[in-house]
This record gives sequence, C-alpha cells and structure tokens, in this order.
Amino acid sequence: MLRTRVLTALILLPVILALVYLGGLPWLAAVILVGVLSWREMALLLRQNTLRINQALGYFFVVGAIGAAFVQESGLPKEIALFPPLLALTIMLSLVWALCLRSEHPTLDWGMSLAGALYLGFTLSHFVTLRERRDGFLWVLLALTVAWTFDAAAFFAGRAWGRHKWWPRLSPKKTWEGLIGGSIAGIIVAVLMGYWLLKLPLWWGLLLGILAALATPAGDLAVSLFKRQAGVKDSGNLIPGHGGMLDRIDSLLFVFPVVTYFALFVVGS
Repeated sequence: MLRTRVLTALILLPVILALVYLGGLPWLAAVILVGVLSWREMALLLRQNTLRINQALGYFFVVGAIGAAFVQESGLPKEIALFPPLLALTIMLSLVWALCLRSEHPTLDWGMSLAGALYLGFTLSHFVTLRERRDGFLWVLLALTVAWTFDAAAFFAGRAWGRHKWWPRLSPKKTWEGLIGGSIAGIIVAVLMGYWLLKLPLWWGLLLGILAALATPAGDLAVSLFKRQAGVKDSGNLIPGHGGMLDRIDSLLFVFPVVTYFALFVVGS
C-alpha cells in the first residue's frame, strides 16, 4: 500500500508541477478537471444517505466558480464581480429544482446539493486566484509543499510514535503525535520557503506556517465528515494508493484560501 502510494506520487508530481509552472489555461483546465471529479465523488457520498442530489447543478456552479475566478484575475475590471451573479443564479435554479422534486425532504435535498457545490466551487476557485497573481507560481508552490509536507510528516510521525487518538469519531487513525509532527514540519517548510522563494520576513513565514498547520488537518477532517456519514473509508478509488480525488485534495481545499488571503492582505497584490 505504501509502495503504491509513493509510486503514484512520484508519477503525478512532475505533471502537477508542470501545470503549476505553465499556469494560465493549462492550470485552469486542470483545476476544472479536479473540480468535476471531486464533485462527482461528493455527490456520490451524499447520495449514500438516500438524498437526491442535483449533480448537474453542482457541475454548473463548480465549473462556473473556477472559470469566474480565472476571468476575474485575467484583466477584468475589479468593479465587475462575476461570483455574486453566479451564486444568485445557482441558488435560484436550485430552488426551482427543489420545487419540482417529488421527495419526502426536498429542502434537505436542496440544502445538501447547494452546500456541497458551494464548498467545492468556492474553495477550488482559490487555486486559480492564487496562481494568477504576478508571483502566483511561487505562492502555489509554497501552498502545495507545505500541505504535502504536513501530510507526509504526520503520516510517518503517526506510524512511528502515534499512541494518542486525536479525532477518533471522524478519523480513527490520526494521532496527536502525527498532528504535532506534521505541524512542526509544515511550519519549518513555510518559514524556509517563504524566505527563500518570496523573500518573506521570517515572522511572516512563521505566521503563515501556523495558519497552514491549522488549515491542513481541518480540511482533511472536513472531507472525513462526509465520508464517515456515508459509511466509507475513501471518497473513491481513482488514484492508486490515495483513494479518490477528494481524498487527495481535502487539505488543499482549506490551505489554498488561507494562503491566498495571506498573500493578498498581508503581503499585498
């Protein structure tokens, strides 16, 4: 299992880095593909609880939110915001759909369809927003490296020293020892890469590392919430050794917004 996980990562890593480096339309296409696959898995998880999920509406919003972020950051005047009308249209269309449902709980079906699509579409839009910055390649590289370092360090620290369960209700294998090991490694990487790549003051890198160390496990647990309620271990089996697409990007869904707003409000445009 571990060998398969490592081999898959070694194959995918150069592809991901190449797409991040290219940015623009190749990165946009990659993020849209990730969004489509992730929403498909999310819809399947939600349906495990006998809910009726509007999958088409989810595709519409997820792809629309990612595309709107790209257009917004590619030269559209800042006073023209595409996300609010997209959100309004999605809410109205989803409610019209709910009105036509012959279901015992149409409002619950509507709420879960909308919430799942909003969660994925909004968080994934930050993958594009961050990359479209002038120095976006370096920021995305930092976000990915910090999250992946946290995950890897937490995994190996947990295997070596893990004794005390951290959140057994949602993720029974995670331990406090793994969390501490992953946090220390992620913070160190954030400080070093922030200083080396982006010339950030060391205390800025420390602050970013702490925020990312909080966001990474939270993103992981957020997806675990859906998986546990559906009664499954993984969101899918798309990626050998890693599970589904949601399993692979869960922590990134929290890390990218944190890094994006840190770059915007702390460092500036």
